[in-house]
Amino acid sequence: MSLPRAKLTKNFPGCPVEAALSYVDGKWKGVILFHLMDGTLRFNELRRKLPAVTQRMLTKQLRELEESGLVSRTVYPVVPPRVEYALTPLGETLKPVIRALAAWGDEYALCRPEGHELRDPSCAPAAALQA
Repeated sequence: MSLPRAKLTKNFPGCPVEAALSYVDGKWKGVILFHLMDGTLRFNELRRKLPAVTQRMLTKQLRELEESGLVSRTVYPVVPPRVEYALTPLGETLKPVIRALAAWGDEYALCRPEGHELRDPSCAPAAALQA
């Protein structure tokens, strides 16, 4: 079985885009980072913001983001345990990238019940399509 791209970060000579993407690839990592841009969140708060993700997958993605140094995890010694997640200073540097992706998605990605599709930029402007 091959290693996931996130585990192969030393194998991208001369390709900064692929190396950078290796840290944020995964179905939920970008969305997690997007929600953490507003501040610290507890595990269950993140789960409520991502209703389609399983607890196991959310835990896995958070661990990988923590391992890469993009997210910090703070455990408070109380009963029941309280765990909070926040962007690290390195994770904060991704905010402009995440904002740019969000802006692009607002402009070109259509989310419909039957699935996602891209808006053709040569067609009518986005404002005209929403009217």
